[in-house]
Formats: sequence, structure tokens, C-alpha cells
Amino acid sequence: MKKLLITLMLSAMTPAAFAVTTIKAEVNGMVCAFCAKGIEKKLNALPQKQEAFVDLKSRVVALQLKDGQDVSNEAFSKVIQDAGYAVGKLERVNQTVEVIQAEVARAEKAGSK
Repeated sequence: MKKLLITLMLSAMTPAAFAVTTIKAEVNGMVCAFCAKGIEKKLNALPQKQEAFVDLKSRVVALQLKDGQDVSNEAFSKVIQDAGYAVGKLERVNQTVEVIQAEVARAEKAGSK
């Protein structure tokens, strides 16, 4: 656990971490693994995608963009809505998908105690 925390802290301090743009959203209506996989498949099809992450339990969806690439919030929301789900809170963050995954895992672990 200490190694993970140290790695996350070091990666957060690197200049590359600040250059990253990730669209992160809460998605309502995901109720099964099939739902999550459907959204992930649609995000993975986007040419601007560096990495995608969908977590069913926390209802978090994240799309890390390639350097110099962009997807509007409206286009991102449309992908989710066209898959049959509603977008809740949407934000752009300077975090990698890897960091978001770690945050979600940490929150889920804390919630299970």
C-alpha cells in the first residue's frame, strides 16, 4: 500500500501529469457489467482516446485524451446518452485514468470498512 501511495504522489508531481486532460463523469443507469462494458466499448472507439475507464460500482466514467486531442463535453455526453445512460456531474481533470482508478479503489475500500 505504501508503494502505491508513493507512486501516486510521485506521478502527480511530474510535469506530464499536469498536461493530461481527462473527462470524468458520474453516469446514472448503469446496473450491470454489460452496461459498463457497452460504455467502455463506445469510448474506446473514439480516435481521441488515450485510455478509458468505467467503474460500475461507483458509476464513474473517465476518458483520458491523447496529447493535443479534444472531445467537447457535449460530444462526450452524447456518447454516454446514445448508449442509453444519463450523465450526472461532468468535469475535466488533470489526472490520468490510472490515478482516477486508484482513487475509486481507495474510496471503495474505505467504504467497505
